[in-house]
Amino acid sequence: MTGSTYIDYDKALNKGMKLIKSNDNPKFGLLIVCGINLGLRIDDLLSLTFDQLKQDTITIIEGKTKKKRTLKVNEAIKEALKHFEEEVTYQLGGKAFTSQKGSVYSSQHVNRLIKQYFGKGVSSHSLRKGFGRRVWMNDKQSERSLIYLSQLFNHSSTLVTRTYLGIQQEELNDIYMNL
Repeated sequence: MTGSTYIDYDKALNKGMKLIKSNDNPKFGLLIVCGINLGLRIDDLLSLTFDQLKQDTITIIEGKTKKKRTLKVNEAIKEALKHFEEEVTYQLGGKAFTSQKGSVYSSQHVNRLIKQYFGKGVSSHSLRKGFGRRVWMNDKQSERSLIYLSQLFNHSSTLVTRTYLGIQQEELNDIYMNL
């Protein structure tokens, strides 16, 4: 598999909440929590507003595919949002992922921060892959979960989704380890 690997869901969620609660980098913490729970590409994630995140569902048109997608805002995101209720940008419904200067994070800046907090070999895409791995593991590594993820990710087949999530290589490695 080429490109970035996935970030473990629990590790990402804990890191995101820690960044929020410690006030170390709360907006980036929120980005991690939303990234691992929504499974969006970075450009779609960065376009989200507080008004959208305050809803129970978010409907977007994906930048890359131009397809309409409806997402559910889960309890992890709602819990993370509580920290921002006093902020002006939250109250006005502005962009959720902004720097201290008020500009929306660039994908390059997000990638630098992800490497800083999670190490080499990961990128903003690793949050999307972590979301996928979590869905797959929660559904007992079922083919059904790969079908759903294939639809969510707009992949042409479950084989593409398997490769994307690094599942195939992992299974091949197990062959050698179980001899």
